[in-house]
This record gives sequence, C-alpha cells and structure tokens, in this order.
Amino acid sequence: MKVSGFSFIKNALKYDYPIREAILSILPICDEFVIAVGESDDDTLNYIESINSPKIKILKTVWDETLREAGCVLAEESNKAFRAIDEDSDWAFYVQGDEVFHENDLLKIKNAMIQYKYDSEIDGLLFDHLNFYGSYDYYADSRHWQKKEIRVVRNNKNIYSYKDAMSFRQGKNRKLNVAYVDACIYHYGWVKKPSAMQQKQVAFQKLWHSDEWLAENTSAAEEFDFTNADSVALFNGSHPKVMHERIAQMNWQFSFNPSRAKKESLRRRVLNKIYKSTGLHIGEFKNYLLLRK
Repeated sequence: MKVSGFSFIKNALKYDYPIREAILSILPICDEFVIAVGESDDDTLNYIESINSPKIKILKTVWDETLREAGCVLAEESNKAFRAIDEDSDWAFYVQGDEVFHENDLLKIKNAMIQYKYDSEIDGLLFDHLNFYGSYDYYADSRHWQKKEIRVVRNNKNIYSYKDAMSFRQGKNRKLNVAYVDACIYHYGWVKKPSAMQQKQVAFQKLWHSDEWLAENTSAAEEFDFTNADSVALFNGSHPKVMHERIAQMNWQFSFNPSRAKKESLRRRVLNKIYKSTGLHIGEFKNYLLLRK
C-alpha cells in the first residue's frame, strides 16, 4: 500500500500557520508528501524546504486571487497538489496548513487504509474535527462548528477538493461514501496572537468577497476580538507532540467570559442546549455519506 500526503500553503510565516507541524504529523505514514507552495510575501518556500525530508515534493504555484466565490481558490490550490501525487498511490492523505494529527492516531488511520483498500464502496475516510479557539486550552463546543471531515481519499482523479477546500466531492458534485475512523483532526486555525489573527481574517475575506463588500464589512481593528464566540470549553486532552514547542511559545493571554459571548437567537440557543446535553445535532450539514462506522 502506498500513501501520498498533500497540502497547500501561502504566507505561512506571515499568518503564523503550523504547516511544519501539520506535515510532520502525518509524514511517518506517507511515502511522499506533495505541497503546493504559493508565491508568498514571506519566506514560506525556504521554511518548507528546511523540513529537509526526501519524501517532500514542492510544487511552486501562483494563486488566482480573482477567484472570490466561496473561497474556491483554496480548492484550486488543493487540487493542484492532489493531481501531482504519484499515480501508483492508493490513498491521498490531506492535511490543511492549520491542522495536525496526533501521533496516537496514526496506526488507527493506517490500519483503516489497509482495511478499506479493496472496499470499492469506500471513497474516503472520515475523522472527528476539533476546533481550538483563542488558545490551546480551549475548543469551540457549540453545534455550528463542523464536527467531522474527510481527510483521506482514494487516488481517484474524479475526486476533487470542494468549495473552500474543507471537503471533497466526485463526479458531478456527488458526496463521497466514507468510513469513519476514531481519530481526530486538531484544527488550530483560530489559535493565533490576536494581531496575527486579525491580519489573517482580513486577508482571507478577500478570497470570499468583492472589494465593495470588504469596504463595508471589514473591521479596521488591529487585533481580533476573540469574544465573538458563543461557547467554548476547556480542553483536557493531550496535544500532538509536534505542537508542544509551539504551544510553549504562546505569548498572549486568552480567557472566555460567557457574559460577553456572542448572542445567538432563541432558536440557536435551544438547539445548542439540546446538542450539548444529548449530542443530537439537529439540522447538521454533512459533507459525506457515511457507509461504515
């Protein structure tokens, strides 16, 4: 069995992406790792090259920033990396620049790849998705955050990255048939120094919206307001080892005051209460068709 990892990145240093940790977290079970490195305003290319692994293949790209609908330029960059993996690979393991996998989950993921290698009904593997928020000690626990995502797909070029590269489709917008694996995506996209978080948010809004929208809706604040969340919970688990050094270097304070939390509608508050007390996610959107649990 052959496994290819893939990802894309741009301005990793400017916006403080843990892309190095992301790559290293899955590299042990990959035979190669293809990363599309966009032309950047910082030293991202040298940073990726400094990982210095013979498994890593760098694809230099230029982002088409005129694509401003639903963040589709992100899917385009993801697809560039996916199309560049070796033809003889069985599985493609996708990781975004702010996602990391725990070393304790790698064997389970590899075993699932072996288990479903010849199961033609399965297009990909589904994982839990944990969204850290504000600091490494808290995660967003309300219902509107995506709880599961596909990160392993067959090396089938009918499969493609979908919308803003969060999930996948194949053919004419068909959801993938997946098997669930008891492993977790540690998503750190909302854990940054407040000033870096604000810069990233402003830059990323440009991938979704017109100049007119940006002029009316983009905040001129120097720091991101982390109180704009409805609910967070204390994280009591362990972080992946590759993240330990980064976590130790955290140089800002974060605390959550429920009285200053984002005010939701009565309907959302009721649905969230049901979700937290029962685990029932009423009206949940799923980017997949679950065939194997």
